[in-house]
Amino acid sequence: MTSMEALSATLWSLAEPGMTPKALRAALRAKHPEASKKDIVRAAFYALIEARSQDGQALDALHRFALAERIPSDDPPMTIGKRRKKKQDRGAEVIVATAAEAA
Repeated sequence: MTSMEALSATLWSLAEPGMTPKALRAALRAKHPEASKKDIVRAAFYALIEARSQDGQALDALHRFALAERIPSDDPPMTIGKRRKKKQDRGAEVIVATAAEAA
């Protein structure tokens, strides 16, 4: 497993203005093939947090990459089943019909 600091340093060295997230991920995987997507995203956020006086354009490129590649959660997406129709209350129909006949 590659350390967060090593991935972060590699991201800083590879990030260029206008670089797409896919290209940045591919370049990083060329140097660190064992790094998972989750590790890369965490390293990108780590690089942003630990940034001090780095190049502003590279900082923007890393920020775009981290936001584009983030994973909402580790849980599988929740699926919602088909909605069921409500059962009609037959008693309410009789009361409405009786009231209409009385009027």
